[in-house]
Amino acid sequence: MEVAVVCGGLLIFLARVLDMSLATLRILMLVRGRSLLASTIGFLESIIYLLALSQVVQNMNSALNIVLFAAGFAVGNFVGSRIEERIALGYVNVQVISVDRHESLQVQLRNEGFGVTSVECSGKDGRHNILYILAKRRDLPKLMAKVNKEDQEAFIFAVDTCKNLGGFFPMHKAK
Repeated sequence: MEVAVVCGGLLIFLARVLDMSLATLRILMLVRGRSLLASTIGFLESIIYLLALSQVVQNMNSALNIVLFAAGFAVGNFVGSRIEERIALGYVNVQVISVDRHESLQVQLRNEGFGVTSVECSGKDGRHNILYILAKRRDLPKLMAKVNKEDQEAFIFAVDTCKNLGGFFPMHKAK
């Protein structure tokens, strides 16, 4: 196999990885309401996609190019999702249901810099509290680890928050 064919295929693959990673970031920016940035990313994404596609179309007899085009798409989705996890933009609404440890959990989380709202409720096992915590997405792993350390029986779930207004947001970052 010629070096030029392999290099061309590799460029197609890398272009697809890049354009699909950008596509993931573009969608993230749209969801977060950052349409100008999303438009800019989409512009770059389109150019890269067209360059890769044109190479495949010009060489339709090359199965390697077609396979690498598709492989770049798949790998680009994976890479884009990993990038999205690392930058973790936005906020999550975390709800913690703790039967026995909600009071000490509230104090500990507040001491760690999280805003906590407690609501009394009842469930299958009687009365307990739900703790509502609005946190930065990047702080979610730390928050969940702290809750789990304090109360291994707590039921925890997090929901992505699109918009928020008001509330308690500490000046310092959660530890």
